[in-house]
Amino acid sequence: MPTDLAQVVAEKMRELPIEKQQKVLDFVDSLLEENKKTLYEAIAERVRNLSAETLEKLPAEDAEDIDRYLRDTPRKTK
Repeated sequence: MPTDLAQVVAEKMRELPIEKQQKVLDFVDSLLEENKKTLYEAIAERVRNLSAETLEKLPAEDAEDIDRYLRDTPRKTK
């Protein structure tokens, strides 16, 4: 039995029908794409996937109060 994980995966993939092999390839491609994302892209994707219920629970304040959250500073007056 091979000890190289990539070789083990390749051998097991050969046992799958071509349609399932394509699904495995698509999954691996998606994992590789995740590694290429910037932090902003990764956060933006997660925000896009939040439910409306979750979004409603987020604070309604604008970005001007970001220091208050990040550095525990007093709220800015408007």
